[in-house]
Amino acid sequence: MDYSFSVPEKEPDRQNYFMDKCHDFVETYINDNGKKPTYHVETFGCQMNARDSEKLSGILETIGFTESENEDADFVIFNTCTVRENANQKLYGHLGNLKKKKEQGIIRYIGICGCMMQQPEIVQHIKESYPYVDIIFGTFNFYKMAELLYERIYGDDRVIEVPSEPTVNVERLPEKKKYSFKSGVNIMYGCNNFCTYCIVPYVRGRERSRVPEDILSEVRDLAASGMIEIMLLGQNVNSYGVNFMGDSEIISNNPEYGFPELLSDVCKIDGIKRVRFMTSHPKDLSDKLISVMKDNPKICHQLHLPVQTGSTQLLKKMNRHYTKEQYLELVDKIRAAVPDISLSTDVMIGFPGETEEDIQDTMDVIKYAKFDQVFTFIYSRRTGTPAAEWEQLPESLVNERFQRVLSLVHEVTAESSGRFEGQVHEVLVEDINTHLDGYVTGRMSNNILVHFPGDSSMIGSIRKVRLNESRGFYYLGETDD
Repeated sequence: MDYSFSVPEKEPDRQNYFMDKCHDFVETYINDNGKKPTYHVETFGCQMNARDSEKLSGILETIGFTESENEDADFVIFNTCTVRENANQKLYGHLGNLKKKKEQGIIRYIGICGCMMQQPEIVQHIKESYPYVDIIFGTFNFYKMAELLYERIYGDDRVIEVPSEPTVNVERLPEKKKYSFKSGVNIMYGCNNFCTYCIVPYVRGRERSRVPEDILSEVRDLAASGMIEIMLLGQNVNSYGVNFMGDSEIISNNPEYGFPELLSDVCKIDGIKRVRFMTSHPKDLSDKLISVMKDNPKICHQLHLPVQTGSTQLLKKMNRHYTKEQYLELVDKIRAAVPDISLSTDVMIGFPGETEEDIQDTMDVIKYAKFDQVFTFIYSRRTGTPAAEWEQLPESLVNERFQRVLSLVHEVTAESSGRFEGQVHEVLVEDINTHLDGYVTGRMSNNILVHFPGDSSMIGSIRKVRLNESRGFYYLGETDD
């Protein structure tokens, strides 16, 4: 590509240009230090953030940086989450620890991106309290990191650019993937649900779906590179297709092509052996999607279906658009279609207005649904959401309820996930087990971990494993092929 005349306007050509321009810094650094500059990406939050961080790492390695395992790096970047308060505090703790390293010259540049940065009051706090942070950008322009880094390297001041809304979907950026055999694929961004406790629609924007042709092309390329498992990612994959966003504008939705159709088309791609997806909102999970899951053997027998609470009155306050009874009917319908499916969920304790009766309703749902995994959280007050303005419950009461629910969760999930003991299942080997010598670790189709004897040659392959012993949240087994 000829960059001699002007900076390209179209993405991702524009970012390729700035990646190329940043090579000058790398070459100078190598001449001065005898080695390449290093980077470290610290990721907080969900799998969509992890997916974004693969792109941040890919961009930096394309520029010429090499990865550091710790924060003693020339460029440290934090990809932030703001769903819960503890994520904010983790970031501030990291920034405080880096101040001295920045002053000593161990770290040259510090960058922050992600969901926290979409909140103006947090950006202002970082500007005032952490003046040594060099680059701040948000969720809508994370793809511009090369351009922003270039501006910081060759400019005189910190660079802060946080758009208030998305204007373009930019894909096909360099990536550094954690695994060579499985990958996430973003199918949509944002959320339209506006649950009263949740900050996501404010920091990720309204729903916008990638056009099917782009998604399918990406999956074909991943399959050609050796990927055998794909996870389709979105804040609410069930509403895929509400708005298609092209390179620079919203395209009207196609009511004839939604998530069930996309899922079916992904499964048709040669080379792909497993397909997962998350996250599903219960209010949008259709009979058509359940039918696709039932009829297609490539779709993993796992479904993450966040309930949040078993209380119908709290669900209404949360703006979830379903009742306790409707959720349980959905569980029955899914299990009837896919009897061996593993269900996981999210449960929130301490939402404003929660009563003892509400807790009992939540425990009823956990017992009835027999989840394999339950991610249990204490409600976290998020400024800017409706629930933040309501009367909050005493911390001591919330903690007591949380422990009760957690105790039930351990009992139910251990029994549920242990129902496969003695059976033979296919396991995708992911890594060497770091706690058991001579063992490898992998996942069944239902996402449950299995540890069994093996070596590194097995990584990335699917093996038949006899599940000899359930340990509650994982199995010990042995190969059966």
